[in-house]
Amino acid sequence: MTNHWIDYRNTDVFMNIGGNTAENHPISMKWIEKARQERGAKLIVVDPRVSRTAAVADLHVPIRPGTNIAYLGGLIKYILDHELYQAEYVRHYTNASYLVDEGFSFDEETGYFSGIEDDPARNAKKYDKSTWQFQRDSDGNILKDESLTDPRCVLQLLKRFYAKYTLDMVSKITGCDPKILEESYKLYASTGQPGKAGNIMYAMGITQFTHGSQNVRAVAMVQLLLGNIGIPGGGVNAQRGQSNVQGSTDMAILYHILPGYLNMPKAAVHPTLADYLEKETPAAGWWVNKPKYMISLMKAYWGDNATAGNDFCYDYLPKLDARDHSHIGMYKYMGEGEVKGMICWADNPAVTGPSSGHKRHYQANLDWLVSVDIFENETAAFWKAPGMNPAEIKTEVFLLPAGAAYEREGTIANSGRWIQWRWKAQDPPGVCRSDIQIAYSLFKKLQELYAEESGAFPDPIVKMKWDYGKDEDESQVDIVKVCKEINGYNTADGSFVTNFVSLKDDGSTACGNWLYSGYYNNYANPACQSRIKETEGIGSHLGWAYAWPLNRRIVYNRCSADPQGNPWNPDLQVFWWDEEGTLIKNLDIPDWPGSWTFEQVAQNPFIMLAEGQGLLFSQTLSDGPLPAHYEPAESPVPNLLYPKASYNPISQRWYDNFADLGDKNYPYIMTTYRITEHYQSGAVTRNMPWLNEMMPELFVELDEELAETLGIKNGDTVRIESKRLLHDGKQDGIEAKACVTRRLKPLVINGEKKHIIGMPFHWGFMGMAKGAVTNDLSPSVGDANTTIPEYKAFLCNIRKVV
Repeated sequence: MTNHWIDYRNTDVFMNIGGNTAENHPISMKWIEKARQERGAKLIVVDPRVSRTAAVADLHVPIRPGTNIAYLGGLIKYILDHELYQAEYVRHYTNASYLVDEGFSFDEETGYFSGIEDDPARNAKKYDKSTWQFQRDSDGNILKDESLTDPRCVLQLLKRFYAKYTLDMVSKITGCDPKILEESYKLYASTGQPGKAGNIMYAMGITQFTHGSQNVRAVAMVQLLLGNIGIPGGGVNAQRGQSNVQGSTDMAILYHILPGYLNMPKAAVHPTLADYLEKETPAAGWWVNKPKYMISLMKAYWGDNATAGNDFCYDYLPKLDARDHSHIGMYKYMGEGEVKGMICWADNPAVTGPSSGHKRHYQANLDWLVSVDIFENETAAFWKAPGMNPAEIKTEVFLLPAGAAYEREGTIANSGRWIQWRWKAQDPPGVCRSDIQIAYSLFKKLQELYAEESGAFPDPIVKMKWDYGKDEDESQVDIVKVCKEINGYNTADGSFVTNFVSLKDDGSTACGNWLYSGYYNNYANPACQSRIKETEGIGSHLGWAYAWPLNRRIVYNRCSADPQGNPWNPDLQVFWWDEEGTLIKNLDIPDWPGSWTFEQVAQNPFIMLAEGQGLLFSQTLSDGPLPAHYEPAESPVPNLLYPKASYNPISQRWYDNFADLGDKNYPYIMTTYRITEHYQSGAVTRNMPWLNEMMPELFVELDEELAETLGIKNGDTVRIESKRLLHDGKQDGIEAKACVTRRLKPLVINGEKKHIIGMPFHWGFMGMAKGAVTNDLSPSVGDANTTIPEYKAFLCNIRKVV
């Protein structure tokens, strides 16, 4: 999130797209309602269903799952056609004036940008981005047209690119009434007026698509055009679905990053530290400090063993190879017998993974499986699943009982990047241990074994700095020592660093996550434990917890004022300067170095980007510099905008079990979601009798018209089928209870009526309440950049069980 929950009180218009705030993010809904009651703020909900959020919205915009870019592209066109963009913001704070290479083009038939190439290794396409670059002069400076009229400038390219996204076209693609589309566009575009704030909130209904990253890009582009980034009440705000999802991402739970969003080294690209630093460090922007963060990280890992003479143990750091290490890729290699063991920590992919029925069978190829959880979940008990024969499964399964959230202490980072200490309420029962104690003990034992028995390459493990034991009992982890290492310290004397500004690239500092540096920089009163409320101001609450980076509550906050320093909204002023340009008052932590002049700050408000300005046109993603509408991997209709295109050409199809375009055997659109009464895979909530009483079994939602056509009544047992459950010509399916509802309505797509079916995914074959696994239906195909699976739109069939 660029902003934070409490800042929602400063919003004038909310757009909730691809999320269900009222049910899944209730704390944010509290602040939405506060803005509506006290500011008269409006709430737009873009969702296929009448969710509980849509039910209380000022405007509900129903669209077909998988058509977010068509909707947002239409909004971009509306903003540009009616000149509703925040002109001064766009001119000074974005790259709208940059001139794009003369070789850049886009094929309106194929849906390909210039530079398209075959990628046989992935069974997909890829791009050579050389024509996506900006024009430069002989000194390397980007050429610009400040008048924004040159046909090669970004703003003019945007106008041409989105010219086809008319109300009529967007209506045909999304199925939404053009009057509702226009009403939503007009309402949200009103926030482009200086002094107004528009807030776009999204969740998995934006990201879980083959074009999920481009969905987020489209959201960001809308906000840049309207001047809604870096201002109170604005922002691009991801609604995190769990209390520490943000924290786990910050700490590199994902395979492609190191803590603090440092890119993971690739063996073929970064064989040496010099290669990594040269290729990963830009010439400008705050990331020029990347060597300080990377070297301090390796000092935290290997301590005194990491020296300048051995490149700070860079050789010890794992490198990505040509294989795909994402969730889908990992299971593919497991199915092929290449992956021999798995530690599954607080995760249940046998229920939540795409094509999860296949995944359970792949796990039978493992020699061993370790499951760390508070209950025995379906992944640990995969051999008990329907259709599995335990006698044929050789996998040895270990269960490590963990403590629940309130049985351990430490920090969590919420959606707004606030790192807050949570004190332990009670000890875990029996032999259960906290996650940090399990990790500490497990690695400590591994170190002992490698020291005694050696191995192919023991040094990275044996020489790892692992001194987190309590002084009085080395077997017990001291969480304060872990916090100190994450925060960072000076290697000479062990003293805390104040924050990441103090980090060095010479080995004199160690830091486990540069972004968190400052959150625990003293023993007496660490910032993450601070609980001081704001008595006046804009809701920043700078004395409550610690927000990365540097306790900043709104990132890119220099954009809250015009280049001369005048606030767009005087009632929500963030910074005050004197006549000499010296900052004299601030209600948030400034997002710029203190050494910069007033002019430097005004010219480079987007400090993390090399250009210093927001990117309406960007080379960062693998599947295009601009978001284009592609259909989901399984779609009932062709791509109306680009006739020879279907789904995202850069997205990899891992298997061949996909329904054909408009497949008559699977005529309905399936989308999945969460409900209030259960959580994620249900491993915890389905072991709570009171929640099972409230929501006892799996159900499928379908509209009244479809139910009547199929002879299905509320409460009937129905069977849902997809191409994933077609085996040797025999169609299998899963069963659920029918919930016939007005929350879903058929949509007319290019003249054809299409029905949407919705299912939660919280059930499995373990726990007190059992049910079919919804994700047995979903396809193993993911976003072209992140490989997040496309859970939100695929094809299925439904029939009554007679």
